[in-house]
Amino acid sequence: MTTETLQQTPDQAQDKKMSVEINKLSKRLHRQVGQAITDYNMIEEGDKVMVCLSGGKDSYAMLDILLNMQQRAPINFELVAVNLDQKQPGFPEHVLPEYLKSRGVPFHIEEQDTYSIVKRLVPEGKTTCSLCSRLRRGNLYRVASELGATKIALGHHRDDIVVTLLLNMFFGARMKGMPPKLVSDTGSHVVIRPLAYVAEPDLVRWAAHREFPIIPCNLCGSQENLQRVQVKAMINEWEKKYPGRVENMFTAMSKVVPSHMMDRELFPFQTIKATGVPDPQGDIAFDEDEACGTPASQTVSAVIPLQREPG
Repeated sequence: MTTETLQQTPDQAQDKKMSVEINKLSKRLHRQVGQAITDYNMIEEGDKVMVCLSGGKDSYAMLDILLNMQQRAPINFELVAVNLDQKQPGFPEHVLPEYLKSRGVPFHIEEQDTYSIVKRLVPEGKTTCSLCSRLRRGNLYRVASELGATKIALGHHRDDIVVTLLLNMFFGARMKGMPPKLVSDTGSHVVIRPLAYVAEPDLVRWAAHREFPIIPCNLCGSQENLQRVQVKAMINEWEKKYPGRVENMFTAMSKVVPSHMMDRELFPFQTIKATGVPDPQGDIAFDEDEACGTPASQTVSAVIPLQREPG
């Protein structure tokens, strides 16, 4: 133990410990975002990235990390923050402009009264998310075209992706998730999710550390019985009892084995025949030891050329 350590007060020691933990968190977040961007080629030279900012912790963190990476990246790209003001009652219109001006971020506030449309068309007590999402998506696509954005960045994280997979399985009877990168349904835009590898608890900690001026969504956030909320609560409970389960489900989405699923469009089940050649990926996939063992957690160790770690 050093003399410096002996001379520290309990408060100083706690502050130092917190500083070390925040530094680790910062490096982890930037590393994971950089890895996702590299793995899926999300941002390229000359891109103009429209960062969709809702006022929630996820989109704030996404913008915060991308701004930092923009200064360190070996490629040039623009960022423009966009918020859709849906005219919800009591929405604090000054919060986002003041924050974005303080960060020196180019931004655009799009005012569209989708709130009134949703309230008029959706019966009281019914879920508003579906209609609200369609209206919001249409407006954001239009704004992206008007601004000349080449990419649209959304703030969905790892946990959102896993929840979406389970929602589609449970209620849609299909194996479909939320990809880190896709072409919009209009065919005109590339949508990216830079937080795809990031766990939600890390974003909660980062938002508290950075003191983002969070704006709650009173239109849909108050609907506590939404299926998404219920599934999210379920995976959080799983994670408490079995740490690593959410990460394993997420990792499984990038390790799909079509020959061991049931989709006849992805694998030619009707025409397969015995070849007499041993296949290491054959029926050993159903061995009890493999199915019941403890799967290893994903480890990200690749070099990330897009950015240098802060700190």
